[in-house]
Amino acid sequence: MQNFSICTSTEVVFGRGIEEQIGKKLHALGATRVLVHFGGASARKSGLLDRVERSLTDAGLSFIELGGVSPNPKLSLVREGIALAKREGVDFILAVGGGSVIDSAKGIGMGAATGTDPWEFAATGTAPACTLPVGTVLTLSAAGSETSNSCVLTNEETMEKRGITSQTNRPRISFMNPENTFTVSKFQTGCGIVDIMMHTLERYLTPEGGESDVTDRIAEGVLIATRDAGRRAIADPCDYEARASLMWAGSVSHNDITGCGRGRQFPVHKLEHELSALHDEVSHGAGLSVLFPAWAYFVLEHDVPRFAQLANRVFGVEMDFQHPERTARAGIDTMKRFFEEIGMPVHMAELGICPEEYEKLAQNAMKTVGGPVKSYVPLDKAAILEIFRLAE
Repeated sequence: MQNFSICTSTEVVFGRGIEEQIGKKLHALGATRVLVHFGGASARKSGLLDRVERSLTDAGLSFIELGGVSPNPKLSLVREGIALAKREGVDFILAVGGGSVIDSAKGIGMGAATGTDPWEFAATGTAPACTLPVGTVLTLSAAGSETSNSCVLTNEETMEKRGITSQTNRPRISFMNPENTFTVSKFQTGCGIVDIMMHTLERYLTPEGGESDVTDRIAEGVLIATRDAGRRAIADPCDYEARASLMWAGSVSHNDITGCGRGRQFPVHKLEHELSALHDEVSHGAGLSVLFPAWAYFVLEHDVPRFAQLANRVFGVEMDFQHPERTARAGIDTMKRFFEEIGMPVHMAELGICPEEYEKLAQNAMKTVGGPVKSYVPLDKAAILEIFRLAE
C-alpha cells in the first residue's frame, strides 16, 4: 500500500425532504447572495427549483439564476456565469442537477474567485488557489462530483475536454435526496451506473499500490451494491432504496476513499473524454461502457491476479487456480454482459463512431496528456488504436 492523504471535506445532507434545510444551511455557511445554477426545464417542471428557491427565500437569502447547462459542460457558459457572478456580487454557487451542472458550477466558482479563466487551469495542469463556495442539490447518481475534487469542462471552440483536479473543487455541502432521481430515464440511469463503477474500477485496477485489502474490500462492496441496486432501479425507477444506494455509491466512488493507498491513472476516462469531446452527443457513461472492456482485454496480461480477484469477488466467477487468466477474462465478459443487460452500448458503432475517426481520437488523447496515456503499459497511438479496434 502506498502512502496517502485524504480529506473528504464536503458536508452531506442525505434523505427525503432535505430541500427544506438548504436555506438555513447555506446561511450558516455565510452565504448572502446565491447563484442557482441548473440545466434545462426539468428542474423547474419537477418543482425542485421552486422548493430550493423557497428555502433560500425563507432563510433571507437573495438569489439569481443561470440555467442552460448541457451534458459535457461548456466553457462558454462557465465564462458567462463568471461574469454574472462578479456583476451580481454572488458569494455562493448552488448547483441543482447532475455532474455536468456541478462541474460547470465549480468552473464558475474558481473563475470568479481567482480572476483566471478556468481553461488556463485545464490547459496547464495547474490548480486554483481558491474558489467561491459551491453547494449541490443532486438529481443524477453518476459523476460523484458532489463530493469529488474533480471538474471536467469542454472547450467547444477547440473541441477539447479536460479535467481540473484540486482540493478547492470539493463542494462545501451537498444535498442528496434519492427521490429527485426517480424521473431519470433508464438510459441515463444506466450511464450513471457505469460511471459509478468506472470511478471505482479506475482506482482498483492500477499497477501501483501492492497489498491494499481494506481499500479493495470497500471498492468491491461499492461495485456489488451498484450492480445490484442498478438492476432494481432499472426495473423500478421509484425504488427508493435502490436509488438511495446508487446515490451514495456515486459519492463514495469518487470522493477518493475507494482508492486509498493505490495509484490513480484513469486511462479509460482519458480515452473516453476524447470521444465525447469530438462527439458531444456521446454520454460519458456510454463511452465508458464501450471502452472499458476493450481496455481491460488489452491490459489483462499485465495484472492477471487482480483481474481474476475482481472476477471472483465481484462477479462471482469461479476461480481457476491453474489458469487464472481464464477467470480474469470471464470477469470482463460478465461485466460486458451486465452493461448490455442495463441497456448500455458495448460497441463503437453504437456510439456513432466510425473507424476513420480512430486516428484523430488517438492523436487527441496523446496531445491532451502530452504523450502516451499512463496505464499498466504506456498507451501510445498504436495501443490506443488497438483498444478502439477491440471495442468494435
